[in-house]
Amino acid sequence: MKDRKLQGAELGRITPDEYRALPPSGIALVLDNIRSAHNVGSAFRSADAFRAEKVWLCGICATPPSAEIHKTALGAEQSVPWAYEPDTAALVSRLREDGWCIVSVEQTQHALPLDSFHPEAGVRYALVFGNEVDGVRQDVVDASDFALEIPQWGSKHSLNVSVAVGVVLWQFRSGAAR
Repeated sequence: MKDRKLQGAELGRITPDEYRALPPSGIALVLDNIRSAHNVGSAFRSADAFRAEKVWLCGICATPPSAEIHKTALGAEQSVPWAYEPDTAALVSRLREDGWCIVSVEQTQHALPLDSFHPEAGVRYALVFGNEVDGVRQDVVDASDFALEIPQWGSKHSLNVSVAVGVVLWQFRSGAAR
């Protein structure tokens, strides 16, 4: 069977305005001191692809407008709502007060394997992704409801944060009871 690659116009994608008008997805990203603007841009692009409702940029994260973010986001920074917060722990506290379940994506003593976790319908999840070297700050892990770990079988102990965002969002969207 011969297959033909679809052209962009055939994909039926929505506009950034239509994206922002969609009902809340119950998934938000919290980027905890991501040092690379390219990783921030990639997180925006994955957030758009999997319809996260917001991206929070904390600490040293670059913020739009930024040519480096735009290079990897390909405009997703214009469709996905975002906000800047200087301190991740302060943001996590506010999100909890607003009813979000705080999930650190981190390797911890009691982290749940991502492949065995199934999001609950009606729960709003704020997914915290950490710095490329240091991961999620310990005080933020402490303030989280739980941690999720992406199972890995190779010799390295981590994935690039932009890859981790895509993997976790895929699991949340494909395994969600929404």
